[in-house]
Amino acid sequence: MARDRPSRIAALKLRKMDLKAYLTDPAAKQDFVTPMFDLVAPRYDRFTKVFSLGMDRGWKRQLLEEVKRVAPPKASVLDLACGTGDLALEMSRMLPAADVTGLDISEAMIEMAEGRRESERATRVRFSVGDMSKLDVADESVNVVTVGYGFRNVPDHRQALREVARVLAPGGHLITLDFYRPENLIWRKSLVTYLTAAGGAVGWLWHRAPVAYSYLGPSVDHFVSWQGFSRALEETGFVVERVRRKVLGAIAIHIARMR
Repeated sequence: MARDRPSRIAALKLRKMDLKAYLTDPAAKQDFVTPMFDLVAPRYDRFTKVFSLGMDRGWKRQLLEEVKRVAPPKASVLDLACGTGDLALEMSRMLPAADVTGLDISEAMIEMAEGRRESERATRVRFSVGDMSKLDVADESVNVVTVGYGFRNVPDHRQALREVARVLAPGGHLITLDFYRPENLIWRKSLVTYLTAAGGAVGWLWHRAPVAYSYLGPSVDHFVSWQGFSRALEETGFVVERVRRKVLGAIAIHIARMR
């Protein structure tokens, strides 16, 4: 019961928040996002599988294929917005000589990731709380950075990109997976309506806080298209080598190399 108390507090906090106000104010956005992920952490993996109709596993498998293709054998790998640690743990298995670090701003997510690391006895992966917009990582010290569903949730994705560019060694790679704002108006409206309505229902059933998951729809609507993210990468000093588009451009995997 004691473990349930932080969840109840987070749910109460979220119910009092004005989602639109937080999404339109970059300075305040993190104040909404952090308690939201603290709340959903125990069911986050289940949620992504359900809402992607099971496609999330395939998307992440493709991201990992790209990591394996570009990572040197003894790579330093940084997994940002690591959530419950699924990508970081898989990379530590896939790249046995690599050093893998997972960072997330949500303490609850890191607690879940640590539990998985201990149960799997994974010794070449570390997890810690960290802000991907203000990384405590040395310049040019990382070979590969991965981000699953992370840039959409930071207050300023361009600032986070600058931080990634700072820590990546020349020639290093950033590989991302995220939802993007479709440029086609009809598809965008349909997608946002579905994500908002279905997310609200799940948020109420699981947490009595509809906004915990209905957030996904507005967050997509307030984000950039995959084309806009490609432009932001190039403006930050990356070469976009490849974009793997899914679901009519609502999902994309970007593979970008630091010049």
